[in-house]
Amino acid sequence: MAVKERGNTLETGAQVITGQLGKTIQRLRKAYNLSLSDLAEQSGVAKSIISQIERNETNPTLATVWRLSQALDMTVERVLASSDDAPFVEKLSRADTPILLSEDGLVRLSIIGWIKTVEWLQYYDMDAAPGGELDSDGHQRGSVECLTVLKGTLEVEVGGVIETVKEGETVRYRCDRRHVIRNRTDAPARAFMVCLLKAAVLE
Repeated sequence: MAVKERGNTLETGAQVITGQLGKTIQRLRKAYNLSLSDLAEQSGVAKSIISQIERNETNPTLATVWRLSQALDMTVERVLASSDDAPFVEKLSRADTPILLSEDGLVRLSIIGWIKTVEWLQYYDMDAAPGGELDSDGHQRGSVECLTVLKGTLEVEVGGVIETVKEGETVRYRCDRRHVIRNRTDAPARAFMVCLLKAAVLE
């Protein structure tokens, strides 16, 4: 009975969350390049419900928020804490930092960018094991990626053009088409990557 009462209290709290929740879910979903259908499949929450949450047309229960947070690899507290009234200084633990893996599992992207800018600015800490390959579809038209190699050597291929980037070097390229980052060496590589999704300068 105590557990049920606690659950009811938490659900009531979740239902008074403002429209910031919908914006947060949408930003996280886009950060992972997930469609509404993708998130619905991974979370077990109906696509129509997720759409209503993002448009602030419904107040989800804590159970729904929990399923979405698990699918988005974020804690419930982190999801619910997004508010315009939150302090400007924010510290993320390693456990709170979302991680993306390449299909081969050899390239690891830590999403260290601010979730509120994810629709137009994303930045990542990238670790690529020997032989690792990150094959990405094109982003929206005019998007630009900047890759700075901090350790080792990486190869970037865009539109048939291949550039080798060594430690301390930076390469910038249009990423609104398929682009591939590879580690063809026998040593691990690390890089800092920034993606500007609305590069008006190229319009």
